Amino acid sequence: MATTDPIADFLNRIMNAQRARFDRVDIPASKVKGELARILREEGYIKNYKKIEDNYQGLLRVQLKYDQERSGAIAGVKRLSKPSRRLYVGYDEIPRVLSGLGIAILSTSNGLMTDRRAREAKVGGELLCSVW
Repeated sequence: MATTDPIADFLNRIMNAQRARFDRVDIPASKVKGELARILREEGYIKNYKKIEDNYQGLLRVQLKYDQERSGAIAGVKRLSKPSRRLYVGYDEIPRVLSGLGIAILSTSNGLMTDRRAREAKVGGELLCSVW
């Protein structure tokens, strides 16, 4: 089934699986989703991910992360730039998510990166989502 917003679908699948307390979730793969998963792993929001090849586009198997009380590492996500309304920011306009406790993910000319790295590199771009 084709989706009009694959990034929102990726984030919703992760949040729904976390609310259902699944250990892992399979998501149709793409390069952007792979980069999003890489950033979420580097920032400590998911345990790990791997790409599973098949005869189609492949799958991303994302292993979710929980604490001792089995509450998820991701408290919330928000899709900021949408297909109907793109949101572009300069490096000096990148918002801080929960005063630096969360992250914003940007699509820049240097690839996908967090708000912190984009400010350091002094590069702006499309503000994809925020995670906390």
